[in-house]
Amino acid sequence: MDGKVFIGGGGEEYASPQGLSLKYANRHGLVAGATGTGKSVTLQIIAEGFSDAGVPVFLSDVKGDLSGLAKPGRVDHKLHDAFTARAAKIGFTSYGYRAYPVTFWDLFGDQGHPVRTTVAEMGPLLLARLLELTEAQEGILNIAFRLSDEEGLPLLDLKDLQSLLVWIGENRETLSLRYGNVSTSSIGAIQRRLLVLENQGGAKLFGEPALELADMMRTDAEGKGVVNILAADKLMSAPGLYATFLLWLLSELFEELPEVGDPDKPELVFFFDEAHLLFDDAPKALVDKVEQVARLIRSKGVGVYFITQNPADVPEDILGQLGNRIQHALRAFTAKDRKNLKLAAETYRENSRFSTEDAIREVGVGEAVTSMLQDKGVPGIVERTLIRPPSSQLGPITVEERQAHLAASDMAGKYDKTLDRKSAYEILAQRAAQAATEAAKSEEKAEEMEPMFREFNAGRRYSGSRVSRSTSRKTKQSGGGFAEALTKNVMKELSGTTGRRIVRGILGGLFKGR
Repeated sequence: MDGKVFIGGGGEEYASPQGLSLKYANRHGLVAGATGTGKSVTLQIIAEGFSDAGVPVFLSDVKGDLSGLAKPGRVDHKLHDAFTARAAKIGFTSYGYRAYPVTFWDLFGDQGHPVRTTVAEMGPLLLARLLELTEAQEGILNIAFRLSDEEGLPLLDLKDLQSLLVWIGENRETLSLRYGNVSTSSIGAIQRRLLVLENQGGAKLFGEPALELADMMRTDAEGKGVVNILAADKLMSAPGLYATFLLWLLSELFEELPEVGDPDKPELVFFFDEAHLLFDDAPKALVDKVEQVARLIRSKGVGVYFITQNPADVPEDILGQLGNRIQHALRAFTAKDRKNLKLAAETYRENSRFSTEDAIREVGVGEAVTSMLQDKGVPGIVERTLIRPPSSQLGPITVEERQAHLAASDMAGKYDKTLDRKSAYEILAQRAAQAATEAAKSEEKAEEMEPMFREFNAGRRYSGSRVSRSTSRKTKQSGGGFAEALTKNVMKELSGTTGRRIVRGILGGLFKGR
């Protein structure tokens, strides 16, 4: 199908080709269905179709099955006969086995090339979402990012942020006057959340070299789009980290890519598997950001496809922007399930040949209810579609095959070693060491001073009043009587106005002379 990604056969006897138009592929899409209905295989064949059209793809491999894209299917596979029969039934005459250009990525660096970003690039909003902070704690995080800019303290990895939070705690009284209350309890709570993130392996996400988006938007020598696969089976044990990373990547694409309008085909197609993890308990500010990105990133030539079990997992404002839809079977065991099934059916353009609600309930494995955007972006009439078989291997490749693929990859060696350049942690440590050195020098200098000068300095620093020495008996002084009376009279005169003038004159003459 020219200008389209072939999805499968629909209509009577599944003989009518159903395809996703490349021109409208950046209008986003949805792949939904209950567990075991074939969503992963659908995701695999869509990735193959985009790659054949020269469109790079990014997707997360939650179960490990999608690594098979790197290897061609086999004639000795148990489903070979079923695949060839299905291809003939839907008119897929060019069906054959072949591998696709794949680059493996992994936040933990075990099953793919390490993928990192910096704390600064993540930003306070997404980081607060990742750490599940309260509003007050998020406020302190915003203060940290502001101080990072003003004080020239780059935030690259977790230890940079942890060190800056310690510095904020030590200077909280001064900072509170400018930014509002900075409580040690809130700082401590953030530090504990950072420790939990570090224990989950999140520290490997932050650092340098940071991912370059251009490395995910490549084609091979034959012009096929590279399929970027993020290993997410281990990552799913930390769902907040998984969702935040994908949202960060989507935000980076939105901010860095230029405007291209409506291209003939997308610059990149981004698949967000297990999409409900993004929206579960998400604050309104985050949902608003996702909606903004989904609405505007289309003009950057990026198509975003959400994969989830139920369309109800996606907020209505975002769901309304997903023009290309592939709906696998939904189960209706409860009243809530039946309500969701009815709502899902109502979003499709009706087909007079069947009930959409019944079709969504009845379609089997490898079959789906589809609706793709047609000319001028109009939603197509809903069809029951038999999904085409995959050309690449169904199921995962072996560990040895993955390691061999990584060794031969164009990205081998670029992201493997972590860089640790001078940033907030090193700068603050240097300041602390310098302050400690100066304090030590002052103490040594004080110790080296002569005893007389030490006593003099101590006397100058002392501000209390002197206490006269007490005695149990008075001693009779020599020269009493007339001499004592004369002395008292002189002191009385000096304390008067004339006496003060005499004293000022004497002292003035002395200082002028000097």
